[in-house]
Amino acid sequence: MPHFAPLRVRGGRHQLHRLVRHRRRAVAAGLAVTAAALVAAGPHPGAGAQDDGRARGHPVSDRARERPAARPVAAPVRIADAATVRLLAPGDRVDVVASEEGSGDGASVIARGARVVKVPDPDPGAAPEGGVPEGGVPEAGALVVLAVPPATAHRLVGAGARARLAVTLC
Repeated sequence: MPHFAPLRVRGGRHQLHRLVRHRRRAVAAGLAVTAAALVAAGPHPGAGAQDDGRARGHPVSDRARERPAARPVAAPVRIADAATVRLLAPGDRVDVVASEEGSGDGASVIARGARVVKVPDPDPGAAPEGGVPEGGVPEAGALVVLAVPPATAHRLVGAGARARLAVTLC
């Protein structure tokens, strides 16, 4: 076999020096390659991981699993002081406070920030300012319709049956 001179490749050593000089680019390129490798080697369907039909690499945002907020319902509430109800208008925000008569517990807030939907006109047969209406049964207070979550509407009904209700403007 004949003797050959050593083969020298040009530019190899120069490229290595340039790569060392530009470390930021080298680190960025390395991170990009690593990220691509991680995405490619990520969990595959049927490999023990759950496949929710989402594309790999996208953030988890599954709105079907989120619990939807309770849709407000209209709750008619009888407020003890009719004059206070006359101050209200649709769109106002109120807190509903229950005060049980004869108990020393004081008042408790039943609903916070309830939106007033409607303030119905008083019954035509009702007597003005707390008098006795035509039917002979006195009904104190005035009616107001509030938009509240269903659970709050249930609490309002229960509190209205056993206590006097009042409102405070928010």
